[in-house]
Amino acid sequence: MTERRSIVSGSTFEEEIGYARAVVDGEWVHVSGTTGFDYATMTISADVIEQVEQSLRNVESALAEAGCSFADVVRVRYLLPDRADFPPCWPTLRRRFGDVRPAATMLVCGLSDPRMKFEIEVYARRRAERRPVPAAD
Repeated sequence: MTERRSIVSGSTFEEEIGYARAVVDGEWVHVSGTTGFDYATMTISADVIEQVEQSLRNVESALAEAGCSFADVVRVRYLLPDRADFPPCWPTLRRRFGDVRPAATMLVCGLSDPRMKFEIEVYARRRAERRPVPAAD
């Protein structure tokens, strides 16, 4: 049987809407669209770069709980309401993904809260040697 489990971050959005920050399904980790909210305080910066940095911290936390890291990311989607905000994000994104080179797509679209300037969705593949060993019954 393939392992399937949900990872939650404590975001009020997850509870109110009914989703998980990430879902681990066997070797695959699907990280939901993640914005720059600090989920501990449910606050968000007005600065797009600070939102990108917080989004990446949120994603990194979900990946770590799933037993992987940015090195395991195979696909990303960037969602921004304003295409002009994307180029300033590139240096921050390159620091995380420059050596990994995942497949990537950027979409211009509305986000669910007008304070949100950046959202990222990530897919990662856990390598067998990194997967946590299930506890013995």
